[in-house]
Amino acid sequence: MSDSHTAPGGASHGSVKSYVVGLVLSILLTVIAFAAVMSGAFSTAVTVAIIVIMAVAQILVQLILFMHMNTKSDEGWNVMSFVFTILILALVVGGSLWIMHHLHLNMMIG
Repeated sequence: MSDSHTAPGGASHGSVKSYVVGLVLSILLTVIAFAAVMSGAFSTAVTVAIIVIMAVAQILVQLILFMHMNTKSDEGWNVMSFVFTILILALVVGGSLWIMHHLHLNMMIG
């Protein structure tokens, strides 16, 4: 018996194992980010970097293990989806960090 099932259109559907691995990884990434914030053991810059890295990893885990995006099916549409996702992710995360940085600078004046 195969670990994944293929739909008539060539798209791959995951197995219970892939869903469990995705769930465990998602929980682990969330706990790491939460622990970094709650422990207070790191500087602010390191804590923000940990949160950003865990967020990006969380998105990739969910795209690969839950949405089953790969390069094998749909004639490259999944690759284009990955590129679009990375672009949007960079815009949202980068823009949010830029806005928060400038808000921090402006709120500290006075």
